[in-house]
Amino acid sequence: MYARVAKWEGAEGDALRRSADEINAESDAGPPPGVPAKGFMMLIDPETGRSMAVALFETEEDLRQGDAALNDMNPSTDDVGHRTSVETYEVAVDLRI
Repeated sequence: MYARVAKWEGAEGDALRRSADEINAESDAGPPPGVPAKGFMMLIDPETGRSMAVALFETEEDLRQGDAALNDMNPSTDDVGHRTSVETYEVAVDLRI
């Protein structure tokens, strides 16, 4: 399993909450086209305007494909901040209790 972690800054707190609500509402449709993700988590800190998006992929090839597709996407509004970094990792432990 592999993870793509995108960090964001400069958002308005309410915009982060709205963005999370939109993603949750659309989650039944699955990931966006071109993103073969097996899981997704969004961490937000409305007080500081920071967030992290963690997408999980089964294979390195899926990670590369998803990374390319996600890099081509932009937020629908400017109030959710700007992406400051993208890093990829191999998932060593995935515990869900």
